[in-house]
Amino acid sequence: MKQIVPLILGIALSLPLSTPALAQNDENEFTDPDPWVRANRVTHNFNDFADRILLRPVAVAYSKVIPRLARRGVGNIFSNLGDVGNALNNVMQGKVADGAGDLARVLINSTVGIGGLFDAASRIGLGEHEEDWGQTFAKWGVPQGPYVVIPGLGPGSVRDGVARIFDGVLDPVRYLYPVSHRNGTYTLRVVRNRANLLAVESVVFGDKYIFYRDAYLQRREYLVNDGEVSDPFADDF
Repeated sequence: MKQIVPLILGIALSLPLSTPALAQNDENEFTDPDPWVRANRVTHNFNDFADRILLRPVAVAYSKVIPRLARRGVGNIFSNLGDVGNALNNVMQGKVADGAGDLARVLINSTVGIGGLFDAASRIGLGEHEEDWGQTFAKWGVPQGPYVVIPGLGPGSVRDGVARIFDGVLDPVRYLYPVSHRNGTYTLRVVRNRANLLAVESVVFGDKYIFYRDAYLQRREYLVNDGEVSDPFADDF
């Protein structure tokens, strides 16, 4: 599977764009990461409108009504669920020690932490490693492809968009029954994630589309490289 998936995705990404986004060609020039900018702006404006009239007001109410301690517990539970995917993706990337650490986090927080309500693992020095299938595909050599704004989801890339399907398969919430409980949990996670962004809204400036795009691409580069961001101009000095 490790050889087949990158091959399939590599072919798919080569169809809409001849060169991968944020890559360098033989002339040491960067390719355009956003060739679909017009369509992306339309989707961005739709998402922004939906956020302003629906999601953001709910997130504000959540932050005001739910006590901070309870919100922290909710966040810990979702982080504990996310450690399942973190563990597998670390192993798939060859980072076995980090994968074992994330698996230990799940076991400790699910038991001592009462189902993840408390982050007991961090208290004993087991930190979280944020990994997903998009980062795994990148480690396997799958090109990022063009930047794309996904309706209802926001910034992404072709590689990360496909990866979200795999992330969904690994999501423990997906297997929660009855369906009403699963949908309610999905909704709570979306609201909680949006509420977490309220504190950073003040740093957004200028063209919101460009700000979100650049912030997303830089963040993904940071995660893919495990915090080591490359400097394309380093060899010029």
